[in-house]
Amino acid sequence: MDLSSDDTRLGDYRLKELLEEGPVTRTWLAEQIAVRRDVLIDELRPEMAEHRASFLADIRAKAAVDHPLIGSVYEAVADAEHCFFARERLPGATIGERLRSGASLKPLMVAHVLRRVAEAQLHLESRGQDCAALDPDDIHLEENGVIRLVNLALAGQRSPQRSQEDVLALGRSLVPLIGDSLPGATRTLTLLAWMRGEGVAEPVSWEQIHVYAGQIEQQLSETAQPLAPPTASVADAKKPPIALIGGIAAVVIGGIGIGLMNLKPGQPPIPPSKPLPEAVLIPAGNHPTPEGQMVQQRAFRLSAHEVTIGQYAEFLETLGMLARDQRERTFDEDSQPPTKSGHEPSDWANLYAAAKSNGVWMGQPVTLDSPVVGVDWWDAMAFCGWKQGRLPTQEEWYAALRQQLEQPSGIKPSKWLPVTAETPDRTPVGLLGMAGSVAEWTRRPGTNPANPLGQKLWVIIGGSYLKPANGALAREWTEDRSLRRPDLGFRLATDAR
Repeated sequence: MDLSSDDTRLGDYRLKELLEEGPVTRTWLAEQIAVRRDVLIDELRPEMAEHRASFLADIRAKAAVDHPLIGSVYEAVADAEHCFFARERLPGATIGERLRSGASLKPLMVAHVLRRVAEAQLHLESRGQDCAALDPDDIHLEENGVIRLVNLALAGQRSPQRSQEDVLALGRSLVPLIGDSLPGATRTLTLLAWMRGEGVAEPVSWEQIHVYAGQIEQQLSETAQPLAPPTASVADAKKPPIALIGGIAAVVIGGIGIGLMNLKPGQPPIPPSKPLPEAVLIPAGNHPTPEGQMVQQRAFRLSAHEVTIGQYAEFLETLGMLARDQRERTFDEDSQPPTKSGHEPSDWANLYAAAKSNGVWMGQPVTLDSPVVGVDWWDAMAFCGWKQGRLPTQEEWYAALRQQLEQPSGIKPSKWLPVTAETPDRTPVGLLGMAGSVAEWTRRPGTNPANPLGQKLWVIIGGSYLKPANGALAREWTEDRSLRRPDLGFRLATDAR
């Protein structure tokens, strides 16, 4: 297209530069005239009208992806003359550009990149979203350390090989970024080797990459300014296969390739991951309620544990990133008061610092795997929206409690323990903390049986380490959704998938 002609406009966009031309589409750098912002335009070439249906299907798939780490689709246009869509122009240099220039990154930054990429890929995996192959040029790194990914979604179901192929490719391509002499290089190179399948029975998954990269960040942050709040685990991560653990042991014992035995003193190897317990599937059917009735429930999943401090720290990190574009209210519940400006729990700075150091907060030992507390109802709702889930209703919570359990009162309340710890507060199907640990917000208000004619109030369910009486049968009613307490948290529910 001749940019000196009247064809410099495409709908509401002024075309500035042709960036790429393929057999079916071409990509432009353009300006959205109304708001004067640069965007990227992907246009179906006019002579390729036979591809119009598939092109539009791919646009719909991209537009359906809503994740803060993945680029947004702004608008799609399909009329008699044009077929194109406008998408976010991501800031920062790509990892591919850094590789071609011969630039290196600190191992701490590479671990950060891997963790954030894994987080975005886990979101796509959970949706069964098909995608184009991930390339280093699809990963943008801003100067302040923020990672964003190009939206690669395609129409159709995700291939079973998609994740493994992307993990293998990234494990190969990122090696030149790491200088061998830099602190943490051995650990980071080892993780890339595992991604390539070296020294293990099979390449690691995105879940395991998220966990291991987070561990590397946490270890390296002890001597460097952290790039982002680290976490030791990922929600509902699957346990590493026995073959993987055996393969890692073989690397250590045999000194194969880039083994962990090459670590320098003071740089301990990545410990075996201890993932958080998996969510529990509650089948559809008639289930008892706290009032002794039976109600029909659809199938759903309930997290085996309350949301942890480490998980909540990742949520706050995301909000901080969104705040740069005034999007920090993306996950706010519609009824949230406009005067509520954030989602930090009570005394968050001290709680989080204690958790990172396995220290003590308000006389209680805490770790990143301890349940988060000091959150109000809107905080809990926003987190659940971010995780594409919801708070459970009290009926769902109780239905999950009663799975294979005749006498809920028999569960012994626990202290405020990390959710990976052995605890007596465990139901037959593996739910933790229902009788003790922390009390939990639920989604909807309900009637207090002691005042059946009174107004419905918001329900807090389950015992806590400060209020162990009644254990799993404990319930409280409050009209104050802004209530925060050092023994009040929440857990996540999702639809059965």
